[in-house]
Amino acid sequence: MDAKAKKILMNAFWSSGGWRAGGFFCSDEDFEYAKCKGLMYDAMSLSHDECVQKLCELHKQKITKEKVVRAFLHSLSTRKVYLRSALSSFALTHDLPLHAFAQRPAIHISYCACGNCNDRKLMAKEHYVDEDLNVFNFERIKWGGVRLNWLIYCLLDLELLSKEEELEVKAEDRAILKQMIKTIEDCKEKDAARQLEKRWKDIFPSNQHERDRVMEIWGYAGLLQSQNDYRKERGRGTDFMSMATWRGEDGYSAEKLEFYFGEYL
Repeated sequence: MDAKAKKILMNAFWSSGGWRAGGFFCSDEDFEYAKCKGLMYDAMSLSHDECVQKLCELHKQKITKEKVVRAFLHSLSTRKVYLRSALSSFALTHDLPLHAFAQRPAIHISYCACGNCNDRKLMAKEHYVDEDLNVFNFERIKWGGVRLNWLIYCLLDLELLSKEEELEVKAEDRAILKQMIKTIEDCKEKDAARQLEKRWKDIFPSNQHERDRVMEIWGYAGLLQSQNDYRKERGRGTDFMSMATWRGEDGYSAEKLEFYFGEYL
């Protein structure tokens, strides 16, 4: 990743005080430089149907489960957080059928009006007009992604991963993975996501926001799955989405763990 282009993208949205006051700011010259390095983009307009078609093509031609798993594991010791959310993007879209937005309307809308996307916890619009992909990539590089279950984010995320070279999984990454699993097993029955985040604190290089993102990625991937969605949210409430009602008693899905990480355990 080009260091100058990354700095331009970060500075466009973030300052020493947090989110930049007044929103996005970037000179034309800096924008063109970051764009030529593949880190910033022109506003994009496309339909939901085009987005789904592109995702189906990515899964058929370029993206495999093995690629996203290696990317996630490689990120643990290297702290390349932008490689992590491809795991949830893959999980949410790999079995998404080619379909039109209005083909099967959602009966009970939880995420969007498209039934196929709604069933898979995907947030989708029928039409994307002048969509700003730069903020998605900023969040991806800074924290590991935020709008993880947005259909258009999944598309951007997997397109960017498809351009990455093959990544090595080291013994250190395997050891971190095993420690992460052990700490889930050690959780008390009523522990919520915040308690798990704190248990992960010394296991891999990260800050709280990055650990939160990893939990959300594992939640959307089905590795950490609440067995009772009607529990009252705890901790910081709506800061958690897929992990809002998870508790220690839910543990992890042994089936999903084997599916994604079996060869590394």
